[in-house]
Amino acid sequence: MKSSGDSNSKNKAFDYDKELAKLHIELVYLQEWVKTEGLKVVIIFEGRDASGKGGTIKRFTEPLNPRVCKVVALGVPTEKEKTQWYFQRYVEHLPHAGQIVLFDRSWYNRAGVEKVMGFCTDEEYREFLRSCPEFERMLVRSGIILLKYWFSVSDEEQERRFKNRIKNPLKRWKFSPMDLESRSRWLEYSKAKDVMFAHTDTKQVPWYVVNSDNKKKARLNCISHVLSKIPYKKMKIEPIELPELPDDHAYVRPPMDYQTFIPEKY
Repeated sequence: MKSSGDSNSKNKAFDYDKELAKLHIELVYLQEWVKTEGLKVVIIFEGRDASGKGGTIKRFTEPLNPRVCKVVALGVPTEKEKTQWYFQRYVEHLPHAGQIVLFDRSWYNRAGVEKVMGFCTDEEYREFLRSCPEFERMLVRSGIILLKYWFSVSDEEQERRFKNRIKNPLKRWKFSPMDLESRSRWLEYSKAKDVMFAHTDTKQVPWYVVNSDNKKKARLNCISHVLSKIPYKKMKIEPIELPELPDDHAYVRPPMDYQTFIPEKY
């Protein structure tokens, strides 16, 4: 697949900031509906390294209350967690009523990086493929709204983004030794993804693929799709009136020079 890149020429047909602002307003309406109705929402973000998952999650959460919308990005399992039921450490992060949880990578680590890098046994991998669909059906039967997104990026565009990360000190932290190893195992990751889809792209909980060669369009398309998959109503926003400040002449504030202010460099 030929990379479309992120050039300005590809974005002339729409105003990204304007469209994102519209979607942000709708996300606030969705948030209030989730809170009011006590919904439980889980959204999974998976895909290649440098496929734009993080940027989309950032734009998704920008207008939302972090107490309502939580991002879960788990690290390497501890020795204790390695002895637990595989899904156990993810279960404790599932939402309560009135909450949205975004998984920046999820239990699908087992079907991707763990399989390709040899971090799990063949039996553990096969068991995951057998049990994952039933686990997700259990979540849905319990009342959880579960959405799964796979961010697809071409090898040419991924390489461009990797080179940009290497050159940019603000993005270099995103580049890890695992990314280098992933590059050398591109074909293995592709095969693992295909097998994963074959087993877990179910009618009850399908995978939705996001074409992310153009990051801005991917963000807008993904957020728009989430809004379309969760029926919500625009809640009436009650007006807020600020109370008057108390007028207490008896209180004398300490002198300003009693406090240590930071230098005003700007």
